Amino acid sequence: MQEKIIILDFGSQTTQLIGRRIRELNVYCEIVPYNKFPRGDESVKGVILSGSPFSVYDASAFKVSLDEIRGRYPILGICYGAQFISYSNGGRVEPAGSREYGRAHLSSFDRNNILFNGVKENTQVWMSHGDTITAIPDNFKRIASTDKVAIAAYQVEGEKIWGVQFHPEVFHSEDGTQMLRNFVVEVCGCGQNWSAASFVDTTVAELKEQVGNDRVILGLSGGVDSSVAAVLLNRAIGKNLTCIFVDHGLLRKDEFKNVMHDYECLGLNVIGVDASAKFFKDLEGVTDPEQKRKIIGRDFIEVFDAEAHKITDARWLAQGTIYPDRIESLNITGKTIKSHHNVGGLPEEMNLKLCEPLQWLFKDEVRRVGRELGMPEHLITRHPFPGPGLAVRILGDITPEKVSILQNADDIFIQGLRDWQVKDANGNETSLYHQVWQAGVILLPVQSVGVMGDERTYERAVALRAVTSTDAMTADWAHLPYEFLGKVSNDIINKVKGVNRVTYDISSKPPSTIEWE
Repeated sequence: MQEKIIILDFGSQTTQLIGRRIRELNVYCEIVPYNKFPRGDESVKGVILSGSPFSVYDASAFKVSLDEIRGRYPILGICYGAQFISYSNGGRVEPAGSREYGRAHLSSFDRNNILFNGVKENTQVWMSHGDTITAIPDNFKRIASTDKVAIAAYQVEGEKIWGVQFHPEVFHSEDGTQMLRNFVVEVCGCGQNWSAASFVDTTVAELKEQVGNDRVILGLSGGVDSSVAAVLLNRAIGKNLTCIFVDHGLLRKDEFKNVMHDYECLGLNVIGVDASAKFFKDLEGVTDPEQKRKIIGRDFIEVFDAEAHKITDARWLAQGTIYPDRIESLNITGKTIKSHHNVGGLPEEMNLKLCEPLQWLFKDEVRRVGRELGMPEHLITRHPFPGPGLAVRILGDITPEKVSILQNADDIFIQGLRDWQVKDANGNETSLYHQVWQAGVILLPVQSVGVMGDERTYERAVALRAVTSTDAMTADWAHLPYEFLGKVSNDIINKVKGVNRVTYDISSKPPSTIEWE
């Protein structure tokens, strides 16, 4: 049985980061809504309470009884979680006067407390709260302070319960990972045996038991998630897996042909469907971004459904859903961050049971599993690509001519990123492509005056977009070398007929988004 840490999510934007940090310690964890603790799960070793956008004293604040948890499992409260534990036991939480946000230092802490084993003096932590704990119950002991926060951390005397006002999961908390390790390993006793290899072995065995001799259909997108899911299922059930790869005509240049070749080399049973004519016809004249997405989603389902019905003995639909998809689709605060086409599956009339072998993995873990499965590196390290493809990178209506222009410009940009070598933080040679989270070209709905030869031109403008990120929840524009941008601009203008101006997008997320539509 895989031991685990349960993270109770009270709606914080950094809850995923808590999960990622714990997984990086080779400890398995699951994020569940604050009021959905998995009772009776004997594999649970400890519980973490996340932050929240609410104040603990608000009538609308998320509150839950900890009676069934307290005394049975070690507990760590983070920010709101720490305030909630103290407040619900008679402590006092009040507005901080001014929002305490950013770097702080633990000016004093109890060096003998297990939570601070290996933590250096005056260590930096990250604060992000509007309220502060001003008094703790009598049986609570203060164990850390900063110059502005008197009760930066506490422990309940005689119990394995801690609370920290800061966010150890955030990168800027220098010893935050060490504190989390102290809790999940030293306090909870987790064995740090969660790895890509153990996941593959366990999941293959579980898939064999779950699916048996049934036939499974999987929709491939060409991305890393669905590709890893396919290879994992192929290892478990072999010939009983049929993959369907739909070309909506909005993929990158030569992508359908190249990805089909990769899948065949991996030994997958893949049906390739060129449905580009249908998609172009249905998108004709449509300019609204949301309407584009709806048409592409509807058409994809229709094409996929038609192919799936040809496989008359299929019992399962497999998807490359990953953990962030599920978390972002949870309705914790009453507002869904993002709806995902994978979460919920295809129409009920398909009458297929759902199989999601990657549903508990983060993106970086999916890539580690892909390497464990022996997949080629260029498939594993592919940048994320939007489901609607280039349709959301063409501002305005979609035509085959525009798609061709964008494909050619995008191919120059992406290949240029792959070819341009730089040194990473460790001094090793790498490509710009591997230093960027996501990149692409946007075809703008404007034309500009230019000069080519001795002739005046009036042609299209494109924008290059490249960002750095760890999870796509936030992203910064990539600071690419001027020499590289100059070369790409020159190559696009000289080689792509119809483009005479290239710009570079230097917007970060937030306030912008990664994609333009």
